[in-house]
Amino acid sequence: MSGHSKWATTKHKKAIIDSRRAKNFAKLIKAIEVASRNGGPDVDGNPTLFDAIAKAKKNSMPADNIERAVKRGAGLESGGSDWQTIMYEGYGPNGVAIMIECLSDNRNRAASEVRVAVTRNGGSMADPGSVSYLFNRKGVIIIAKADSVTEERILEAVLEAGAEEVNDLGESFEVVCEASDLVAVRTALQNSGLDYESADSSFLPSMSIPLDAEGATKVFELIDAIEELDDVQNVYSNFDVSDEVMASLS
Repeated sequence: MSGHSKWATTKHKKAIIDSRRAKNFAKLIKAIEVASRNGGPDVDGNPTLFDAIAKAKKNSMPADNIERAVKRGAGLESGGSDWQTIMYEGYGPNGVAIMIECLSDNRNRAASEVRVAVTRNGGSMADPGSVSYLFNRKGVIIIAKADSVTEERILEAVLEAGAEEVNDLGESFEVVCEASDLVAVRTALQNSGLDYESADSSFLPSMSIPLDAEGATKVFELIDAIEELDDVQNVYSNFDVSDEVMASLS
């Protein structure tokens, strides 16, 4: 879930209950399989696979599950599916733009389920290209706050590697860079002894739509419904929710 608000990061950091945990594991396994298929099973030569495995480990996925996913993706073990990346575009309440990234082995099923989830929760589907122009492909690295982790230390580590900005998200810092610089920035953090929560190629909005409490509630419900779908990997949106509105909702 990536909307530019502290809520998105807070939601990401919450402990995942068992049912959500299983769904999250399935998404992480898909990402590993696709990365292994596209770039090979050698982690040292496949930075996308490195990041997918690192995220799985951060989410306490057993090593056996990770290893089997790598082998399935590379064709070294049977059982792997032919996952295809599919992007859907749409609008939510208050004109909020939404991009939905799926990994599916059945395009018809994915399209049908996404359409139902969107339209039943106050949204509408849009033609390809009608929403994507509002977003830029970026590398996004999340770093948990700690006594030894300061914005100045992060900036010092990543600026020369190509980082564009460092944002304070409350419980964590967000480092933004060009997607092509993600590996270099992530490596710079590691070389500086800074641990990170996740490193992903993401879609960030070029402009955001502020939401009041009613609008935020509707948008959150829509995104939750989309994220529940098995084929959905990520949901990107251009909403902005102030601390005051979040406080009123909680």
